[in-house]
Amino acid sequence: MVGGTRFVGYQLTWRLLAAGCRVTLFNRGQRGDPFQARVERLRGDRTTGDFARLLAGREFDAAVDFTAYRAEDTRQAVDVLGGSRVGHYVMISTGQVYLVRDSCPRPARESDYDGPTMPAPPDPEEWKEWDYGMGKRGAEEVLAEAWARSRFPATRLRIPMVNGERDHFRRLESYLWRLLDGGPLLLPDGGQTPTRHVYGDAVARETLRLLGNPATFGRAFNLAQDETPTLAELVGTTAEVLGAPARLVAVSSGRLREAGLDPVEISPFSGRWMSFLDPSRAKEELGFRHEPLRHYLDKIVTAFLTHPPLEPPASYKGREAEVALAGMIA
Repeated sequence: MVGGTRFVGYQLTWRLLAAGCRVTLFNRGQRGDPFQARVERLRGDRTTGDFARLLAGREFDAAVDFTAYRAEDTRQAVDVLGGSRVGHYVMISTGQVYLVRDSCPRPARESDYDGPTMPAPPDPEEWKEWDYGMGKRGAEEVLAEAWARSRFPATRLRIPMVNGERDHFRRLESYLWRLLDGGPLLLPDGGQTPTRHVYGDAVARETLRLLGNPATFGRAFNLAQDETPTLAELVGTTAEVLGAPARLVAVSSGRLREAGLDPVEISPFSGRWMSFLDPSRAKEELGFRHEPLRHYLDKIVTAFLTHPPLEPPASYKGREAEVALAGMIA
């Protein structure tokens, strides 16, 4: 496991251990983990020679890479783990590889990957998102070439926005804090954009299930939930599960900015860099089944209420200004 101590990697590690697997984690060791002696740890930085040095001569039944962001990352993995030193390599990719496509359809299917990409946007924040998608495309293309050239057994899993109990970005949680305080919740531009996210543990479960499946070698699969609620509907369902009123207030993104509020900061699911995937291939060929939206929201809300964080997320700092703006709109 490359990475593997936060969020989906954390969940997959526990599933692997429960299945009786011997797990080795390669990461920088900057965060603690609860696995204790259950796993082997290789402390290193993949951007240096540590990856090749620490894995020299090692063989693995499978490797799952959560931190492959650029072509050089997967090229390094192919160089170090090629030659039958890994039975199956899985790269966790992103739906953002479609968003940087020029005029990519929604929902995006795996067949929509090929085609011209958009030029780099001039806005610095937009550029960061574009660069992330382009970097992931580069990483994927190295693996596709390695399969075509030498049959390096790699699978690429593309996932959209991930919700889960351990989301360190605290995205869904930011809505929970606002719903629980009883105040109005501002939805940029009304929250009418359809959403299709994925539950973190569903990704972990499917990753474990497909390990060693040769039918996936050299290919990419989208993983996503089935439901496509609008953001307003998603927040409304979350409020029902939470047992709190949903006082949703539509406001234009322009007015939010005029009030000194960042639309994505107060509503993390409102950014335009939000992929919308079609999981049909994984469902038809792999038997992938995602649990219902309301079911996994209940798990996330229960975990939040059972073990509430000590402090709200940083995005909550402008809550008074949000409430004041909502009052003016009303």
